[in-house]
Formats: sequence, structure tokens, C-alpha cells
Amino acid sequence: MNQEIRERTKWFMDARFGMFIHWGLYSIPACGEWMMSEKEMTVEEYRQYFDLFDPVDYNPREWARLAKEAGMKYAVLTAKHHDGFCLFDSALTDYKCTNTKAGRDLVREFVDACREEGIRVGLYFSIIDWSHPDFPKYGDRQHPMRNREEYKDEKIDFDRYLAYMHGQVKELVTNYGKLDLLWFDFSYDDMCGEKWKATELIQMVRHYQPDVIIDNRLEGSGEEHGSIATENPLIYSGDFASPEQIIPPMGVCDEKGEPIPWELCATMNNHWGYCNYDHLYKTPAMLIRKLVECTSKGGNMILNVGPDAKGNIPEESVSILKEIGAWMKKNGESIYGCGISELPKPEWGRYTQKGDTIYAHVYEAPLGALPLYGIAPDKLDKVYYAADGSEMNRGEAWNTALYTDTAFVSFGENPVFTYPLPDEKDTVLKIVRKKGEGA
Repeated sequence: MNQEIRERTKWFMDARFGMFIHWGLYSIPACGEWMMSEKEMTVEEYRQYFDLFDPVDYNPREWARLAKEAGMKYAVLTAKHHDGFCLFDSALTDYKCTNTKAGRDLVREFVDACREEGIRVGLYFSIIDWSHPDFPKYGDRQHPMRNREEYKDEKIDFDRYLAYMHGQVKELVTNYGKLDLLWFDFSYDDMCGEKWKATELIQMVRHYQPDVIIDNRLEGSGEEHGSIATENPLIYSGDFASPEQIIPPMGVCDEKGEPIPWELCATMNNHWGYCNYDHLYKTPAMLIRKLVECTSKGGNMILNVGPDAKGNIPEESVSILKEIGAWMKKNGESIYGCGISELPKPEWGRYTQKGDTIYAHVYEAPLGALPLYGIAPDKLDKVYYAADGSEMNRGEAWNTALYTDTAFVSFGENPVFTYPLPDEKDTVLKIVRKKGEGA
């Protein structure tokens, strides 16, 4: 991995867990952020939501506090999504929140709130814009007007669009103080790389924000990583890969097989933007285990919430995040600053590792004592419950005598007996090996 990227992403790799926030006009029809494209709506038809936008309950301080309570270390807000509506006071368009009933710069309030709560600040910016007259329409794979014959021979000035897009990015990197993360979205087909004048864009961003972390979607997408996974990444390849709604089976590595920074972006239900009929929420246990899986493979997880039209995060999301936060409060040391373990994945769960300390994430109660796969009995010093720091009993007994290469621990006094897990979602054990000893 490039040394510059390694240094720039250190805080990000230590943080491991963040909040994604998809919010905009699409929260009003409440059927997801792609509605304009899915229903093939004209700009004029979609404009009705601009006139209705009035987030009377918007309180980004509450959002930031919720992220903090959940154990998240950073938060990323959609400053502009594909529909082109800006949650910031752009001087380059009238299609912005300050011209709605909101009447104020919502990005500024978000940025300020995160900083006040000690949450690292990130902004999402869509490099495509369905509202701009110079963005390609007919035949485009995504554009709402892709099937409208009247746009087949339309003359557009794409350079004018690029000037507009670059100009808005410049506003974001110059008007809101130091940003920790920029999340560009998205490239597809031949709309990638230098089609966006990506080199020029990144040079400008780095001029104003030299330390900001940038995702890989100026070049790649959720479908491919781009040159970030090669020995010679391009200037716009980004600092981390961004697999979407899937955890890479083997993590993300470069051509030499060395891990590179990556971040799973995932929804809590099946939509990014607010959808009032989608109640298919993932359980706290599932999301905790997916965060552990990402960490064990050297990656992060950014988990999305979709606030409603008034600016409230759905109660289901709040409840789940608070439950995750209760687990993180007790077990966060097994996530923050942790990564790939030198030990192989155990059958009962996963390992994460920080320095010489191994964390066992136990999902399945053992029959009798728990085998610590990969650790010999003479190499084991102590094992503790991460949740409360109490010491566990060694589990070697008459029925483990045959397995001299594996250490055992017991969840009760008698290592032959079977006991329930203290935490069914994920019982975390802190494993301390003898000094100077590997596995």
C-alpha cells in the first residue's frame, strides 16, 4: 500500500464504524432515493418535492449524538444526490435547501454538529446530476429521460456540466472547514475517470484538503475497484475501496495480495433513502456480526440511516443503533484499531487482532469447553471477557487430553459441561498470550 495513503487513512482504519445518511427531496415520496430514475420523472414533475421540502424536525446534533451512542466514529451526509438537489448553499444553482422552506444551509449545521460531538465529518457528493441540462440523457443507463426520444439528438455541453460539478466540489472543500472524508458516487460504463476530468478534480481537492480521505468511485464503483488495487494507482483511484451491500469473501487486497483500506456501505433495511413501507430491518446481532466480519478482513462498515421528510431518523433505526451501541460500549476494544488476525477463522465465529492481542468473537455456544483454534495450551496466558474484564477458566480436562495442540476455555466451572453464551449476539473474549510467544 502506498505510504501516503497508509498515513492518511490511519484514523479511518482505526475507526472501523461510521454512519451514512441519505437524505433529500426523495424523503417526501418515501420510496427510496432512486425514485426520480425509477419512475422516469422529468425535472418539472420532481420539482413538486422541492416546493414541499420543510424538515421542521431537523436536528443534526441528535443525529451526531446517535452516531456517537452507536459507537460510530465518523458520519457522512449526502450533500447532493443524483437528483441534483443540494443540502448546502451552493452559489452555482437555485436548486438548494436555502431556497426551500428550510431556508438554511443544512450541510453547515451537520458539519458543526458532528464536530461538536467529536464525530469525524464526511460529505457524499454525486458526480452525476439528473437535474442539470448538460448531463447526458437519452440512452444513458441511469438518467430518468433515458427512454425519451425527444432527447435523442439533444445537443449538450458536457464541459459546462463538468465546470458546474467541479465548482460545487470546490464549494464543499472550501466553505466548511477541514473535512475528514469525501464520498464520491458514482462511475459506470464509460462515465468514469477522466470523463469527469478526475485528475484535475482531485488536484483541486488536495490543494484545499490535503488530508481528506476519498473513496474510489471517481474511477471504480461498487462493481469494480479500479486501479486502487494495482501497484500503480492513479491519482484519482482514491484511498479506499467501497464494496456495496456485500462483504468481499477475502477482504480487499492489491495485486501483491496485501490488504488495502476498504469500507462496506450497507443499509439497515433495503433502501438508502427513507421508505415508509420498508420494515425489513436487519437485526442488531446480524449487523454486529457483519461489523466484526469487516474488521476481521481489514475493512470498515458504514451503516446507513434514511431520515424522513421532517428530518427524523426512523424509530427502528434508532432502536437498532442503540442496541449496537450498548454492545460496542462493552466490546469496542475488539473493533477499534483491530484488523486481520494471524489465526485462521474459527468454526464458532471470528478472530480480530490488535498488536499481539487476539479477540475471539463467539457466535455459537460450544459443546463443553471452547477450543481456541490456532493457540497451543503452553502459549496461552489469560483469557478475559471483554465486556467486564473478568477472567475465564481454562478448559483443559480429561476429555481434551487428546488435543494437546489446542488451548481450551470454559464458560463455567466444569469444563466438561455445556453453558450458554453470556451474549448471544457476540460474546467477545480477550486472549492474552505469553510474552514473546506467537500462536
